[in-house]
Amino acid sequence: MSEHMLTIGELADRAGVATSALRYWDELGLLPAPVRVSGQRRYPESAPALVGAILLLRDAGFSLAEQKVLMATRGGAREEWDRLARRKLAELDEQIAKAGAAREAIEHGLRCGQEDLLGCPSFTGLVTARLAGQPLRAAHEHCAGHGR
Repeated sequence: MSEHMLTIGELADRAGVATSALRYWDELGLLPAPVRVSGQRRYPESAPALVGAILLLRDAGFSLAEQKVLMATRGGAREEWDRLARRKLAELDEQIAKAGAAREAIEHGLRCGQEDLLGCPSFTGLVTARLAGQPLRAAHEHCAGHGR
């Protein structure tokens, strides 16, 4: 063991995460099994970079299960990364579209001259479309096409 090994506390400090998160990620298999020295977990100097990758993947919206797949395929199986990344991009595009429709509907509500939003033809159109089972985005697009 010529390489300096980090204690769980040292790794947590370097990576800016709680030790409980590291233990959880160990259990899930996101991190390679640590070496035990006198019963204490010890991690290689490369471990902070792995924790950084886990945090980055989390921030990009990958679930723990997806992260586990990606971590298990490190160093190979580029096609698995490509598949998961394309699926995540499609999910993000859908979330962006939903958020855009919500933003436009809220902005319209702020601009609307009606004292009571229930009196606004656009709002009423959105309500009717939602009651017909359309998601906000589709309902909003439908109302936008009718000259909100």
